[in-house]
Amino acid sequence: MAFKEYLMIPGPTPVPGDVLSAMGKQMIGHRGPVFAKMYKEIEESLKWAHQTTNDVLYVTGSGTAGMEASVANMFSGGDKVVVANIGNFGDRFVKICKAYGLDVVDQRFERGKAADPKVIDKVLSENKDAKGLLMQHNETSTAVLNDVEALMKVAKKHDVLTIVDAISGLLTAPLYADKWGIDVLISGSQKAFMVPPGLAFVSLSPKAWEYREKSNLPKHYWDFTILKKHGEKGQTYTTPPETLFFALTESFKKIKEEGLEGIFARHEQNTRAMRAGVRALGLGLLAEDSCASRAVTAIIPPEGIDGEKVRSEIRKYGVEVAPGQGDLKGKIFRIGHLGYIDRLDIVAVFGALEMTLKDLGAKIELGKGVAAALKELK
Repeated sequence: MAFKEYLMIPGPTPVPGDVLSAMGKQMIGHRGPVFAKMYKEIEESLKWAHQTTNDVLYVTGSGTAGMEASVANMFSGGDKVVVANIGNFGDRFVKICKAYGLDVVDQRFERGKAADPKVIDKVLSENKDAKGLLMQHNETSTAVLNDVEALMKVAKKHDVLTIVDAISGLLTAPLYADKWGIDVLISGSQKAFMVPPGLAFVSLSPKAWEYREKSNLPKHYWDFTILKKHGEKGQTYTTPPETLFFALTESFKKIKEEGLEGIFARHEQNTRAMRAGVRALGLGLLAEDSCASRAVTAIIPPEGIDGEKVRSEIRKYGVEVAPGQGDLKGKIFRIGHLGYIDRLDIVAVFGALEMTLKDLGAKIELGKGVAAALKELK
């Protein structure tokens, strides 16, 4: 049994000790002035994180709750939407849209590749009645970062509403809601915000509110008009997960102290170190450098070694890594490096990975991956 444990998955992510301690506070009245003040302070921090002056709403639930709420509030039955599908969470957008009776154009891209703006331009040209374009900022299942800025330019050309799932990507790589013209931007507490799961956040442009007014899909608990009405008073519609609000207050102190540029630089450095170490060990990478996620790295194990076996064996060293999903199960394993992950965590996971691969009979040179990662972590 390992003495220490390292959670190296793309969510939920490790939570700093002072953030965990903040969650131990006594409950407060969620219709009172103390909660209202905290609500508004966090709301302003979320606007800063989303890089927007638009409304930001709180949705109680996982990131998928934010995805479903956004679909339910933006469209009407039978509306056509295009999904730029680059992985498991693109598939999830497709499933959500179909569940609400939308006409879905599922534009799939090869796993490990980003959405091609030229292809999306062609698809929207062929589907002029499309009302929306849905995409991931960061696709954790394939460790791919989409070029959202380029995709937004295509969306503007065709005047479609845009919904961007940035649940795993926000605060790992540049993303600017207002500057790029994103209509609906979704994020989640359990990723780079360094807070446990349970809250999703959705920012909405004026165009998004226009779509909300026309939407006839069923909704109540996640009705954005109701959430906004209560939010204006510094309240949630229903009883909120107060401990997560306490945690966000504390985590934002760390986030703002580091600053956006510092956060982006740290995540980029983590990514470079991960990819350098993987290559040094002779392992494969699912995503190319040009579209590499800043949150997670998808690794192809040595020939003859199943990715699930790597996951089970590396636990002996106290490390938890993520599986391949769907068709990629067993073909890859994924190492998360977002949020509360620093340089020494990267070094530790490479040490554990090297020993694990050696245990599984892989012909690798111990220390080679660690050394390559360290060169990027100076």
